[in-house]
Amino acid sequence: MIYLDHAAATPVSDKVLEAMRPYFSVDFFNPSAAYLPAKKVAADYENAKGVIAHAVGAKASDLVITAGATEANNLAFTAIQTRSCPSFSERSLAPVVTGLGRSVFSTSENMLLERGHPSRLLYLETEHESVRAVADSYGGQAVKVLSNGLIDLDDLKAKITDDTQMISVSLANNELGTIQPMAEIASIIREIKIDRMKRGIKTQLLLHSDASQALNLLDINVARLGVDLLTLNAAKVYGPKGVGALYVSHDAKLKPLTLGGGQEKGLRSGTENVPGVIGFAKAIELAKEHLNGNRKKYASWRKILLSELSGYELINKKHCLDNFVVVSFPGLDAERLIFLLEEEGVYVATGAACAASKGEKSHVLKAIGLTEEQITGSLRITFGEMNNEEQIHEAASIINSVIKNEQKRISK
Repeated sequence: MIYLDHAAATPVSDKVLEAMRPYFSVDFFNPSAAYLPAKKVAADYENAKGVIAHAVGAKASDLVITAGATEANNLAFTAIQTRSCPSFSERSLAPVVTGLGRSVFSTSENMLLERGHPSRLLYLETEHESVRAVADSYGGQAVKVLSNGLIDLDDLKAKITDDTQMISVSLANNELGTIQPMAEIASIIREIKIDRMKRGIKTQLLLHSDASQALNLLDINVARLGVDLLTLNAAKVYGPKGVGALYVSHDAKLKPLTLGGGQEKGLRSGTENVPGVIGFAKAIELAKEHLNGNRKKYASWRKILLSELSGYELINKKHCLDNFVVVSFPGLDAERLIFLLEEEGVYVATGAACAASKGEKSHVLKAIGLTEEQITGSLRITFGEMNNEEQIHEAASIINSVIKNEQKRISK
């Protein structure tokens, strides 16, 4: 097997699994319990949170642990202030976490009235579905991207009004790997905040970013990025699935999606996933340790693959993560290509796994202006720790062969 879909999922590394193992059967105690073994587990949990936080230039107290990036993104948007926000006791039903294109909320009239109007929330049109779905439920408005996938800063400026409270832009796109200029976006926001202060406008303006894809390949620091909220995901850095975190600055005031025992400062009730957080900490520690080496290795593989492939159009030419290669074979059906490549032992994708599973065309590729033919023929190839240079050469050869056979079949 040559697995080239690391943007969709990464295997849990052996070192991560080894770090997690004791907390399944030996140190299994509930961190909220009063006896000493439980208190040790609670301390280990907090130390692990500290490792995760330190990796992005934050403190353990700045993090809320979640069940993944989708929940973290949903939680981030609760920072949007509303004119009528019922207390928890007044709410008849809590909102359901949204993602994968679904926007399901309580049918309670109070909950529907609580959602904001379009200008309160802006988000990049190429965002992951877990951002788009919840943003749309708040009446969010999309900001355009340029043909290279980068944010259209002029469109952003034009759409920010005095009512805008939050802007959400992923640090690196999950389909193209495009790295957004977060420092420039943060600078624009700072200027607007200063202008608002001068005019006596007290409306908050927060910057949220989903860094799930970037955590393994970029040196992330919340201060340098200028973000108020940052989503992290263990499943993209060779950690366990179902574990994520949300960095929350002091300026952002959140409302919990789940109520109960009051864990995570009341923002995420439920018994802590100790093994998961221990694994996340180990995974992010390893990612930071091998950051520069991996970037050089993947950049080299990208050059090799592109030099040996034939008959393609390169979609993500610049400003992208080193392990992302997005190519189009116009006139061919990428979904059919995926099955043919799988038969040869090569695993690639057409785009985001969640969208592909529903048979949807990529909204990301559409947003950057690709034709229907280009979108239909597009493949996303993402390198990772399961690969080596020999596999890259072999994959290129297999892809070329499959493409050639398909072109012959169609031309008959």
